[in-house]
Amino acid sequence: MTRPRTGSLRAQLVILILGALAIAQAVSLWLFADERSLAVRAALGFEAAGRAANVVRLLEEAPSDLSASIVRAANSPLVRFDLAPVPSVNAPDHHHAAYFETRVRALLGDGFSRDIRVNLRETAVPLHPIPNLSPQMARMHQEMMRGRMQAVEMTLSIALSGGQWLNVDTRFERPPLQWPLSSFLAFGLTAGLILVAVFWFVMTRLTGPLRDLSRAAEDLGRGDAGEPLPVSGPAEVRDLTRAFNRMQQRLTRFVSDRTRILAAVSHDLRSPLTAMRFDAELVEDAETRESLIASIDEMQAMAEATLTFAEGLAGHEPSEVVDVSDWLGAMAGDKATPFKLTGGPAMTVRIRPLALRRALRNLVENASRYGGSATVGWHRAGDDLVIEITDHGPGIPEDELEEVFAPFHRLEASRSLETGGHGLGLAIARAIVRGHGGDIRLENRAEGGLKASIFIPLAEDAPNNDQTKQKET
Repeated sequence: MTRPRTGSLRAQLVILILGALAIAQAVSLWLFADERSLAVRAALGFEAAGRAANVVRLLEEAPSDLSASIVRAANSPLVRFDLAPVPSVNAPDHHHAAYFETRVRALLGDGFSRDIRVNLRETAVPLHPIPNLSPQMARMHQEMMRGRMQAVEMTLSIALSGGQWLNVDTRFERPPLQWPLSSFLAFGLTAGLILVAVFWFVMTRLTGPLRDLSRAAEDLGRGDAGEPLPVSGPAEVRDLTRAFNRMQQRLTRFVSDRTRILAAVSHDLRSPLTAMRFDAELVEDAETRESLIASIDEMQAMAEATLTFAEGLAGHEPSEVVDVSDWLGAMAGDKATPFKLTGGPAMTVRIRPLALRRALRNLVENASRYGGSATVGWHRAGDDLVIEITDHGPGIPEDELEEVFAPFHRLEASRSLETGGHGLGLAIARAIVRGHGGDIRLENRAEGGLKASIFIPLAEDAPNNDQTKQKET
């Protein structure tokens, strides 16, 4: 049976590993970008604090008439200085901005003798244009500038010795997210090494034994019990293989013992039945003698039919791949079981030819005997070969369609589906087909008559089946 590639164990492991690596890489890059953002903010904040400390020294050491010039000279696009009689910071942030206050005090050599207030706040600001960009980068930047980005605004208010306050406003924006090439290279190298290791492990130690186990289970379902599988692979796979080997051995022994007992009973009945027939011949009353002989003959026939049924269950014939058209064509030419062959697609199937021929012959004989004629055709249904035998007889009551497969079951209606008068034909046919891993289904046709459908699983190693499936699709 053809399985989707993404449904295989190897494909699912590859998808799982790549997905886990991709998520881990994304989380790592996100953490890296966040740490980088914090580092850049801290560096810009310390620089602003250092510049503010230098400006305070200049203002306190220089003549007062130069204060305005010093403030103008210290201003920049990112840091603005202003002298005012009142502080800009009324509610300082002692928790989040304490390290900036400590930085300023350390640079000024101040031991908490002056009032220094710091406040930090998050804000969303528009992106600033960047000059001297290429046309392509300029278009990309214009697209980015349509949105807003997160920035941190810091305001410092430092008390001066003359009674005034130096108010400092600065803003440092979150740096754009960058994906370093080294991260992609590391991801690709890690993924490649892991996949190589996984493929080696999965192909040699996991999927190989599992494929052998699947094939052996399929063969066992077809009645082809082979040698015990070699125990290999991980511990769980080895345990599974041992369990399968034990199951195969027990099932084979159970079926063999049951078949042997059934055959032995049928065989051992021959001798007493032969003796009883000999004794019956000595009965003087003709009517009694004929009645006894008829009963003994019927018992003899039943014993022979039971032995035949047991032989059908044994299934010692080796399986082989056959062409369906050639196999059915050769059987249609047999005058012993004539039927009309309607044809079907080019297909091959792995079967036990003689056993399946016997099952098909039983169905054809019933169709010919009770339906007047038999017509055989075949087609593909999913992963099964379907062989259909139809006739134009009276059919079977709906509540009897399953019961007729029971051994020795007889229909009292005008149509009876037994073989040799003892109801073993359909039982033998179904036992053989189920020994191939398939089944037989009966249904009454709307136009009249009965249709018997034989379902046989198609072997993966049989050629032409993939092409047939594609044509039908």
